Amino acid sequence: MTNTQFGPNGWTPERLGSLAGKTYVVTGANSGTGFEASRVLLSKGAKLVMLNRSAEKSAIAIEKLKHEFGPQTDVSFIQMDLAEIASVHDAADAVMKTVPQIDALICNAAIAQVPKRVLTKDGFESQLATNHYGHFVLCGKLFDRLDASAGRIVVVASLGYKMGLRTIRFDDMNWDDNYQANSAYSQSKLAQMMFAYELQDRVRQARKNVEIYVCHPGASATSLIKTSGSLTTRIIFRLMSRSPLVQSAEKGSYPEVMCATQNGLEQRALYGPTGRMEWVGPVGQGTLEPYAYDKNTMVKLWDRSEKDTNFSWNL
Repeated sequence: MTNTQFGPNGWTPERLGSLAGKTYVVTGANSGTGFEASRVLLSKGAKLVMLNRSAEKSAIAIEKLKHEFGPQTDVSFIQMDLAEIASVHDAADAVMKTVPQIDALICNAAIAQVPKRVLTKDGFESQLATNHYGHFVLCGKLFDRLDASAGRIVVVASLGYKMGLRTIRFDDMNWDDNYQANSAYSQSKLAQMMFAYELQDRVRQARKNVEIYVCHPGASATSLIKTSGSLTTRIIFRLMSRSPLVQSAEKGSYPEVMCATQNGLEQRALYGPTGRMEWVGPVGQGTLEPYAYDKNTMVKLWDRSEKDTNFSWNL
């Protein structure tokens, strides 16, 4: 059952007060919901650090934001390619050197429905590498700074976690056999969620001061499918985007902004639109399938993620 705890209109940015003195780090912030979330946060006086792959697109995004909110707007960019573990390490090191406080790390960047299997430099299927492994390492590298700031980690998942096997294909996580774009994407988003819910358990046990929230944007008109999806997928989504089943990227950003700022939220939950099929509508607590936090699978995934990325969390 969904929970519209914020009334018939759900959570909206009107609930936000001043965010002056707060610092937010956002991956994939130069377009789509990441850019719109950045707009909301900056409009309330926050400081924002973008972690993006493209320097050119980031410069354009920053120019737009400073044009809208003024030249004094505190927004900066650090280059990072989530698909390359070395790039994630470099970016996290740069953040640790230049960002003394992190009130929330918003893991927003993603690729989706890659039509043909692509392996990264590190040898991982590209959607798993970008959506899960990159963020797994980034969160681990920045965790102490988040803990010192009593900060939050916001994992932007997807209802696509329901589309595939509904578990992790441990015997073939790179899809050497029978690659399917949707199933691989589904696994990568489920992996993100399982990482977040397992991290909640480990943070609680270690008595650390970080909260972890999981949300999704519903069906939002962003460049995600256009960037990585097949021609057929792009055509279908373009037609869908003209229907009431797809909302704006701005509305799609509300769940991640809420999870980064709102008090009184549950951690073992999935936040997003609560309207038709939970694709659109008022933002609140949505439906969370129990297999997304199956303990044995979460622990196995955590151990596998540490092994594959050669990164051990200090928890």
